Amino acid sequence: MKKKVMLTILLAIMMSLAACGSQETNSTGMKLVEEEAFTYAASGEFAPFSVTNGEGQMTGFDIEVAEAVAAELGLNPVQEKYKFSGIVEGVKAGKFDAAVASHTINEERLEQVDFSTPYYYSGPQIFVRPDSDVQTLEDLEGLEIAVSKGSTYEESAVTVTENIKRYDSDVVALEALSKGKHDAVITDFITGKEAIANGLTIEARELLGRSEQAIAVSKENKELLEKINEALDTLRENGTLAEISQKYFGDDITTNPEE
Repeated sequence: MKKKVMLTILLAIMMSLAACGSQETNSTGMKLVEEEAFTYAASGEFAPFSVTNGEGQMTGFDIEVAEAVAAELGLNPVQEKYKFSGIVEGVKAGKFDAAVASHTINEERLEQVDFSTPYYYSGPQIFVRPDSDVQTLEDLEGLEIAVSKGSTYEESAVTVTENIKRYDSDVVALEALSKGKHDAVITDFITGKEAIANGLTIEARELLGRSEQAIAVSKENKELLEKINEALDTLRENGTLAEISQKYFGDDITTNPEE
């Protein structure tokens, strides 16, 4: 009988240790993938927001925002490169503490994760080759439109055509457009602007709206979300977000245009 009791106690201890090993909770109540670290995901394929350098490290606007947030949280930034289409699911499953990957807040994503306050504002825009007659979304009726997988831009495309080409990144879609593929690409106007500045032979046409981009956090980690929002408030107030934006875009995209 004593042996059975001891075995039961040992099993309970082992199960408790296993549970603790899968998720760390620090003194503030934040649940973290790794103790004393802010583990965040980005695609590394979305210039100038996140780009992968020769050493396999990601750099860019999103990355610097994530590092600034980590500093405010008093945590070490740990980046994880992941395909954009799977990042939200990764956050939901607990693979990362958060996603700092230019995710637009929408209803579908809000069903899976929580979002911080926006750290920048943007909007979808149509991009075509210079010889195109397309000016508006209606002009794309039945034509081939390219978008990035997992992005919100497909929502606009499906209203006018079923002929949609999906790419792993917006930049690759724009490069294909420049080389003669597709009739148009719908993507973030900042991304298109950067592509044009980098020499792609494309032009911007109708702007389709405004959007808010924010940091995605698991619904099971309210404490971390609260701390991230506090960090973003500080970074807005002290000018850090605007400074990072000016570095990459020559403009402040972090201020709500409606305020």
